[in-house]
Amino acid sequence: MLRTKVVCTLGPASSTPETILAMVEGGMDLARVNMSHGSRGDHRAAIAAVRAAERQVGHPVGVMVDLSGPKIRVGELPQPIELIAGEAVVMAPQAAATPGEIPTTYEPLAREIVAGDVVLLDDGLMELRCLGTDGDRTRLEVVRGGTLKPRKGINLPLVKVKAPSLTEKDLSDLDFALEVGVEYIALSFVRRAHDVVDLKRRVDGRALVVSKIEKVQALRAIEEILAETDAVMVARGDLGVELPFERVPLAQKRIIQLSNYYGRPVITATQMLESMIEHARPTRAEASDVANAILDGTDAVMLSGETAVGRHPLKALQAIVDIGKEIERSGFLERGPRYLTHPGLHSRGGATSREHAVAAATVDAVRRVGAPAIIVLTKSGFSARLVSSYRPSVPVFAVTPDPLTHRQLAAVWGVRPVLASGVEMSYERQMEVGRRAVIDSGAGEPGASVPVTAGFPFYESGSTNTMRLERL
Repeated sequence: MLRTKVVCTLGPASSTPETILAMVEGGMDLARVNMSHGSRGDHRAAIAAVRAAERQVGHPVGVMVDLSGPKIRVGELPQPIELIAGEAVVMAPQAAATPGEIPTTYEPLAREIVAGDVVLLDDGLMELRCLGTDGDRTRLEVVRGGTLKPRKGINLPLVKVKAPSLTEKDLSDLDFALEVGVEYIALSFVRRAHDVVDLKRRVDGRALVVSKIEKVQALRAIEEILAETDAVMVARGDLGVELPFERVPLAQKRIIQLSNYYGRPVITATQMLESMIEHARPTRAEASDVANAILDGTDAVMLSGETAVGRHPLKALQAIVDIGKEIERSGFLERGPRYLTHPGLHSRGGATSREHAVAAATVDAVRRVGAPAIIVLTKSGFSARLVSSYRPSVPVFAVTPDPLTHRQLAAVWGVRPVLASGVEMSYERQMEVGRRAVIDSGAGEPGASVPVTAGFPFYESGSTNTMRLERL
C-alpha cells in the first residue's frame, strides 16, 4: 500500500462502473470530479460508481469536487485573430466589442488593469502588455504573437482582479456536491485567505476545502491561506502560466514544504504523465517529475487528462503507482522530504504548540522503541493529518467512528484509515480496534510497542494532548 496517495480525474475515458472499479482496485485513493466539464447526471453516476467500487473492494476512497472558479476567457470570435508582435490591439467586453477588437468575458478589465500590466492568452502562448485604457476599452501591445481562437483563457498575473472567488455556477455546483455528499471541495483561483474562509463558511464542516494554488497572488499569501484551508493543491497548469516557467519547480517545492509544516495535505497536479493521454508509456522526464514530487513531500499525486480523456487511463494509473512504489522502496523517504530549507519547530503552524509537540513526540517514539506502526484515535481526522505531516517511517492507523473522516483520510500520506463505527466511544474500545487493524494488516506482531495519539476529553475537537505507548 503506497504511503503517497493517488488522485484520478474521472471523465469520458473513466466513466463506466467497470473502469472505476478497476481504478479503485489499481490504487486510486481520491476520485476528482471536474465541474468545468460534463453534466450533473454524469457526475452523479460517476460518484455512485466510486461508492459501489469502494464497498466492493473494502477500503475507503474519497471524492473531490473541483469547482470551476471565475475563469476569464476570450469571448466568441467569428474567426481566429492573428496577433503580430509589435502591433496594437484593443480588448473590450464581449457585449460591446466591435469587429477587430478582442472580446473578453471579464467586463471590469479596463477598470482594474493599469499600464504595464501583462495579459497572457491561451495558456501563455501569447503575451500582451497594457498601454492604457479608454472607458471600457483596454489598449494593448502584442509582445508575443500567435493565432488567437475563441474561448481561450486569459491570465492576468499582475492585475488585482476583484471578481468573487465563487461564481453563480460554483454556488450551484457546491449545492450539488454537498447534496451528493463528497469528502473534498477544491476552490479554483484562490487569491487570498478570505476566499477560503468564505467557502468554509458555506461548507460548514460537511467537507474539507482544498485551496488550489494557481495565482501569483495566492503564492504571495500562501501562509495566510494555509492557516485557513484544510488542504492544498499545487495546480501547476495556471500557476505555470502566471509564473515564468523556470520558477515553477521551486514554487512547487516551497508550497509542499509549507503545507507539510502547517499540517495540511498537499496534492501535486497537472501534466504529471501528460504524454499518456496518447501513449501507453510515460516519458523519462515525466517519471522523474512524479518521483521528485514524492521526494519533495507531497501527500498525493494527481492524474488529470490522463485518466479523464486519455486513451490509457488504467495504464496511467499503474505507471504512477509503479513510480511511487519504486521511490518508497528505495529508502529515500526515510530521510524525510527534500526541502529547500529545514526550519525548526518554531516554523510550524496550523495547530497549537501543544498539538505539534504531541505529534513530534509520537513520531520520535517510533524510532526510540522500534514501533512498527502508529495508532491515532481521531474523530475529525485532524490529529492523523498532523502526525502524517511529520512523515513518520511507519504507517499511521487512524481510527475514527466517522465515515466521512474515514474517506477523507484516504488521501493523506501514510495514513491507513480504520472505521470504528458502532464501537463504544472509549479509549480502550477504540484502541482495541486500532490494535486489531495493525496486527491483521501484518504491519506489527502481538507484543510490539506502538505509540497511540489521542485527545482527552476523548474525541473532543482540538484536544490532541496525549501520546501513550501501548503493546499490540
